[in-house]
Amino acid sequence: MADGRLILSSGDPTVDRRIDWARALMEEGNAADAVELLAEAVARAGHYAPGWFLLGEAREAAGDAPGAGEAFAQARALDPADTLGATLRLARLEGEVAGMSPAYVRALFDQYADRFDAALARLDYRGPEVIEAGLAQVCERLARPFAFAHGLDLGCGTGLVGARLVDRIGTMEGVDLSPNMVAHARRRKVYDTLAAGEMVAFLAARPAREVDLIFAGDAFCYLDDLTPILTESRRVLEPGGLLAFTTETHGGEGVLLRDTLRFAHAADYVRAELVAAGLVPLTLDPVSVRKEKEQPVAGLLVLALREG
Repeated sequence: MADGRLILSSGDPTVDRRIDWARALMEEGNAADAVELLAEAVARAGHYAPGWFLLGEAREAAGDAPGAGEAFAQARALDPADTLGATLRLARLEGEVAGMSPAYVRALFDQYADRFDAALARLDYRGPEVIEAGLAQVCERLARPFAFAHGLDLGCGTGLVGARLVDRIGTMEGVDLSPNMVAHARRRKVYDTLAAGEMVAFLAARPAREVDLIFAGDAFCYLDDLTPILTESRRVLEPGGLLAFTTETHGGEGVLLRDTLRFAHAADYVRAELVAAGLVPLTLDPVSVRKEKEQPVAGLLVLALREG
């Protein structure tokens, strides 16, 4: 699993059946019986990281946090690229914050791409509209046209935000870690170029003072530390250029790893990081762009300016 690919079979049909039964038991809320089946499965196939990972989930659901930690640690040892996201699960158990591995995010969204738009519609997702409205308001406040020569869409996904802004941007480029998401974005035919890659590296490879708009719809909630992305955004923006993004937030301090395994950034943390990166905060508005379990998820609309 070191190359970041998910192995879908243990190679032992008996083990695979037990894992399938355990998943069904988990869906029924029967974690205790799932733990028993999965313990048998990993005893037969100790090399199979997904079996250990599911055992960690089952033990956690059954209230055995130490046992869950042991299983997640074993999954991580067998999956050096951390495709399964065991590092995040361990961090959550320990009440800590840890960064997401690119392999985990890539695998997550490669599997999610085909149903992504439909899933967001069910969550009442309105990130594109919120970013568009925020940009319109800031452009009016700055007495500048709501139009941009060159825009970069970070974590573009299937292109929902790009499709909303395409008529306002002369040249638009997008990047996403998931090749499958990029393939869906390409079908919209709104981007001049698209790339599959990590967004900080994408920016780092670009010239300074190149674009007048960088935007990201619900992409920064997959970053624990905003320093690298904000620093590179400031470098790539030309003077007078704007950065616009949405992220999840919380009422405490700093960065929080939520139960959903996404990061929430406190408003004061975001403001401080913007200033440290050399950006001028223009808007930090509380806003919810999606729901979970029918409840609004606390979020922030952030707009910032590169001055000189």
